[in-house]
Order: sequence, then C-alpha cells, then structure tokens
Amino acid sequence: MKKNKHLIPIFFAVDNRYIPFLAVAIQSLSDHASPKNMYIIKVLYTDISEENQVKIKKYERENISIEFVDLTYYIDKIKDKLYTRDYYSKTTYFRLFIPELYPQYDKALYLDSDITILRDVADLYNIRLKDNLVAAAPDDVIQNIIVFQDYAEKVVGVSDYRHYFNAGIIVMNLDEMRKFNFQEKFMYLLETIKFTVAQDQDYLNRLCKGRVKIIDNTWDRMPIGGDNIRRENLNIIHYNLAFKPWHFEDILYKEYFWEYAQKTEFFDDILKIKDTYSDEDKFNDREADKKLRMLAQRECDCVGDDRIKPILKSNSERINERSKEKSKERIEILTEIERLEEAGLFDKDAEKDPPSTTLEFDDVDYLNEKLTSKVKNIFANKTGEYFLKNIIRNQKLLIKEIKGLENLNSIKDGAVITCNHFNPFDAFAVETAFRKSELVKTKRLYKVIREGNYTNFPGLYGFFFRNCDTLPLSSSNKTMMEFIRATKTILQRGDVILIYPEQSLWWNYKKPKPLKPGAFKIAAKNNVPVVPIFITMKDSDLVGDDGFKIQEYTMHIEKPIYPKSGVNPRDNAKEMKELNYNLWKNIYEDYYKIPLKYTTPPEKMPKY
Repeated sequence: MKKNKHLIPIFFAVDNRYIPFLAVAIQSLSDHASPKNMYIIKVLYTDISEENQVKIKKYERENISIEFVDLTYYIDKIKDKLYTRDYYSKTTYFRLFIPELYPQYDKALYLDSDITILRDVADLYNIRLKDNLVAAAPDDVIQNIIVFQDYAEKVVGVSDYRHYFNAGIIVMNLDEMRKFNFQEKFMYLLETIKFTVAQDQDYLNRLCKGRVKIIDNTWDRMPIGGDNIRRENLNIIHYNLAFKPWHFEDILYKEYFWEYAQKTEFFDDILKIKDTYSDEDKFNDREADKKLRMLAQRECDCVGDDRIKPILKSNSERINERSKEKSKERIEILTEIERLEEAGLFDKDAEKDPPSTTLEFDDVDYLNEKLTSKVKNIFANKTGEYFLKNIIRNQKLLIKEIKGLENLNSIKDGAVITCNHFNPFDAFAVETAFRKSELVKTKRLYKVIREGNYTNFPGLYGFFFRNCDTLPLSSSNKTMMEFIRATKTILQRGDVILIYPEQSLWWNYKKPKPLKPGAFKIAAKNNVPVVPIFITMKDSDLVGDDGFKIQEYTMHIEKPIYPKSGVNPRDNAKEMKELNYNLWKNIYEDYYKIPLKYTTPPEKMPKY
C-alpha cells in the first residue's frame, strides 16, 4: 500500500446467497476506481464459504484490498434481539456496529451489494459531513408511496418523510457516531422499540434524525418512479426490494447490472438464478410488497399524530398535502392540454412519452409464437388480472356503470374496439367491460400501443406493455408490415383489438377529439365491425395521490359499425370514422348537457 494514496474504507455485509451480486458491485467499483486512492473493502459476514471468499479476493488490485470479517461471535450475543422478515438476514444489521468495530477510521462508506456503481465512489466518500452522523439519499420507495411516508413520520419519527433516507448507501461519520454513543443507544432501542417495516434502516433514521446530510438520489437511484434522470448523471443504481434484474425482465436500469455481471465469473450463475426464478417466486414477491404496505398501515393506525404541523381534517386533505408536487405536475399537464387544443394539435400527447427507440422486426413477437413469449404472456396476463382486481378493490379505478354491454355481446367474429384516451387506466376499464361480456369465453382482447411504451417504459407497466396481449406500433416499415400481418391474423381468427383513434392521451379530457383513420382502415380492410366505446366521467368523493378527485366512469358501448359490402375499404373507413365520431359527440352532449365546442380556431382544426 502506497502511503500517499487517499484511504477509503468501504463496508459490505453479505452472506453466501449474495456473493454473485457482491462480485458485480465490486467489479463496477473497480472499473471506476481512481489510482490516486486506496480502496479498503471490508466484507462483514457470518456465513461465506472459503471458496466464495477466494473468488471475491480475485478482485483485489494494487489499489483495492479485500478482507472478510467474520462477525459470528459478535452477532451471536444479540441475535435474538434482531428482528428480520421475508428474505432479509441478520447481516443487514452489521452496518450499525461499524463505528465501534473500527475505531481506527473516522469515516467510512457502507454499501449494499445489490448495486451497480457508475462513478468513482471516492466522490461520495469525500462529501463533507461536518457534525452530521451520516450522509444519505432520500429513500425512493418512501418518496413514491404515501403509506410509507406516513410510517416514516408517525412511527419512525422523522420530521418530514423527505428526510427519511435509504441506509443501503451511506457515508458514515464514525467519529461523531462514537461521540454520540451510537451503538449504546441502538442497543437501548433494540430493547424498547421493534421496527418491523424497514428494520435496521428505521433504527438508523430514528437515531440519526436531525443529523443527516441529505444528498442527491443519483447516488442511490432505485428503479422506481420513472426514468427522469439523465444517464450521464447516474452514480449508483440500487436494485432495492424486489427490483432485481436477476429476477424480473422489465427492471429500469437493468442494462448497467448486466454490463458488469458479464465481466464476472458469476455471470452464468446469475443467469441460472434468473432462469430458475419461478412464477411462484415472482408471485411471492408481489405478495410480500402488498403485506409490507399493510404492515406499515397497521403500524400507522396504532399511533397518534402529534406532529407540529396542523392535524389534517380528513384523509382527502392529508393526501392532498402529500401530493403538492404531483398536483403541480397535473396542473402543468392541464395547461399543456389547453395549449394543444387551441393549437389544434389533438394527436400530440400532453405528457412526456418515455424515450423511444426503434422497434425492429426481431424485437417483437406479435402473435406469441415463440415459447418464451408464450410463457411471459401467460404470466403477464395472470399478473394483469391480479393488478386489475387490486386497483378496483383499492378504488383507483371507479366504474359506476357499463351501458350497452349487449352491443359487445353481439359480436360474433373479429372486431375493432375504439375508445377515448384520457387516462392510463382507461385500458383497464375496457378490459373490465370485456371480462363482463360474453366475448371473454371465446375471444382475446389485444391492445394497440405506442412504440415508446413497448421499448422503453419502466417497471410493472413496462412489463404489461411488452407482454399483455399488446400490439406495438413501430417507426420501422418492416416491423409495421409484421404489425399489419398480425392484426389480420387476430381479426380473422375472431379476436378483438382495442385501438385509440384519437392517438393521444390527454389526462381527464372529457371531449371526444378528432379521430385518426388507422383503426377504421384496419377494420375495413379485414371486413370487421368497429365497436365504439366512449367513457364519460365525473368527480368521485375520493382524492387520488395527485391531489385531484378520482374520476368515476360511465362506459357507453354503442352498436357495432359494420363496413358496407360493395364499398372499397378507403371509403368504408372514412364513413365508419365519421359515424364513430358522431356517436361519441352525441354521448358527450347528452351526458354533460352542453354542446361540443373546441377552443381551436376553424382554420387550425385538423383534417385527418
């Protein structure tokens, strides 16, 4: 070790199960390590085989040392007091003992092993702490889920959920923690309080509150809440909770994990883990998430609310307070909708689309002809069914009435369903009507989606977009030829395709927009009817996470519009489109009791 190198102590805590992922983390750390620094890695453990230790030691370099530290004796003295749940092990508590175990260090990094590092961690280590006990990023999960926000404030006791940090990536001020008698206070809390949701992380937040330097979440970015950070600004990706690319296909930022996994000798082992992760395992992950939210809610229900800010009068007001930022985003979207209507740009989305890459011919299996596609499709549809039931049960989707179900039941062969597009959940509304009809016994419902939704949409929705009987459009002519072939096959075998002829999504926009001809051309060319569905809405008594009233839907299913025999497809499509629009217009005017008018000047009205 060269004396002039800057020493950076780094701690991991793992067991045998996580050795492959520790290898990925250290590989990515090594690739970005500066030769000016000496990285001293300590792996805290109680159960790691000699063979695995030898494999990890291979990552040592001239400026990277790796030592395994067995804490079995140390942890045995208090193991009965350490609560764990689900897949967690007691190694998660090891970080709490670092200040006393390593008095020679005044400062250290603690890193979880389910991470990929994209920048020199020396930049994180060098953050100035002053008298703060730790530096850490806000927990992305807490920031996105209201029940956990309440839990952080009411149960853990932080003053503001935005100050609740994730303890998987922290800079530890060991000197100040020792002065604070951190370990002694932790042991006292173990005897008096049992945190069951985030366990050791809750203890850390409780003990350190008021002395935390909050850092940018680019140092602890989780695959949740969408991709709103430029790739060059990402520093550490944290595949927290169930967001594991070695378990699920559609995980945001998965490419970084696989980039470094391929460089390790554990690559084949990780692929095997992924291939053998069963549908039952994935179901259990979803159930664990559901149970965790319920657990957090029960914990919240068992305590009062004596926070300094005024107690809110109702649940709706409480949610509204939580969602100011989301509310602001919605207001900006509504303003953008007004601008687009005035400009006559009815086919432009008011919200930012996910970044789109060209969907090539080999990237999509429209008819699920491959075995892997069939397996994913089956699992996705089962998951989607569970998700649909869940959003209805949790009153995220409110359907007051479905009118005209007999018109859907009258379809004997293939058909195109058209619907106005105003919410990501409107497809689930159509799915609900389809499941209540007779069609569900003999037909499948396919959904036409945008290219970017298929290629780049993150998380669970991305998984649905890619696997739940979807038909993505493409900017590639070759791929679109395959799309046309697939729609023909689907309609000829008697199935149903949902197409949004408005093309764009305008949030909670009540008016029917001018229609694009694509849906009607497909119906006319395949000599199948169009079934127009128009959804009207009104405010419910419930307030959503964005601070706005959740809309209650009435679905109006009109009689099928059949192409006329002896008429060419182009003229048929034009007439069917006009009939569809007029039916929607009549429903709008009858339901809302106002004439349909746009703010668009006549000269700017589109002529599709």
